[in-house]
Amino acid sequence: MRLEPLASRHEDTLWEIAQDERVWTLMRVRGNESRQRFHEWFESVELGFVTFLDGKPVGHSSYLNMRPHDRVLEIGNTWLTPSAWGTGANTETKYLLMKHAFEDEAYLRVEFKTDATNARARAALATLPAEFEGVFRKHMLVRGGERRDSAWYAVIDDDWPRVKGNLLRRLSLAG
Repeated sequence: MRLEPLASRHEDTLWEIAQDERVWTLMRVRGNESRQRFHEWFESVELGFVTFLDGKPVGHSSYLNMRPHDRVLEIGNTWLTPSAWGTGANTETKYLLMKHAFEDEAYLRVEFKTDATNARARAALATLPAEFEGVFRKHMLVRGGERRDSAWYAVIDDDWPRVKGNLLRRLSLAG
């Protein structure tokens, strides 16, 4: 698996692999609704990466809400095509992005937030393990005005050695 910085050349390929409505069910926008809606999503990405599995693009993840002066950033805007679900691609993506944030950029905190109803994402964050920090009620407007409660999780630099060890164990079992 590898990550490649998002560039304009990726837009058409990502559009092609992002047509399954399950990818967008709990995302901020439903990028599969139209080519224009997908383009709007694509243009909104702050610092994104295309996820490749066996040389084929299978999804996307981003750094966002970066606060360098506080040494804090968020990992999110993550989606994978359903064919990549359960392959370890999400686990490895999180590992690579956190490793870079903590070890190369000296961030102190990596945050994650997800729709509070997204049981799949919440289970994945718990198995990192990221610390559950609570639910922000009516946190944001999504999908054309729907109110969303967001579940917040974080890994701090003190947690990173334990989280890293867990992820490496999981990845060695998956490989």
